[in-house]
Amino acid sequence: MSRIDEVRQAMVEAMKAKDKPRKDALSMLLSALKNFEIDKKDHTPITEEEADAVVKKELRQTQETLEQAPADRTDIKEEASFRIAVYKEFAPEDMGVDQIKEIIGGVLAELGIETPTAADKGKIMKVLMPKVKGKADGKVVNDTLAAMMK
Repeated sequence: MSRIDEVRQAMVEAMKAKDKPRKDALSMLLSALKNFEIDKKDHTPITEEEADAVVKKELRQTQETLEQAPADRTDIKEEASFRIAVYKEFAPEDMGVDQIKEIIGGVLAELGIETPTAADKGKIMKVLMPKVKGKADGKVVNDTLAAMMK
């Protein structure tokens, strides 16, 4: 079952349960997934990796809404918090620091770098990021690599 079908099924269940806030959040996520699929140039169904990226993007944007909402707008903050909780149900689990270190070790071996330096960072990131795309937060990857540098 595709991610679009999963979200649609959850939305139908929310409608049957008359859970309007959940239905609204799922409707927004479903729209984002469908829009991505429509905008694809090759007109193929959305892949798991692409669906993961769309869900993560929606999570990030909702998190920004939550952080930027004025302190007196508790309604916006509550809605954003609820949407984040719903979106997390469909988001992939991010890699842990240990897993990222393992992949960085593999990339270093692949590039023949024993002790990474700041000068090597560009080369390393160029090979590393495609391997962790959609599976790990870029900031965590960057921080992990920086901690490993001499």
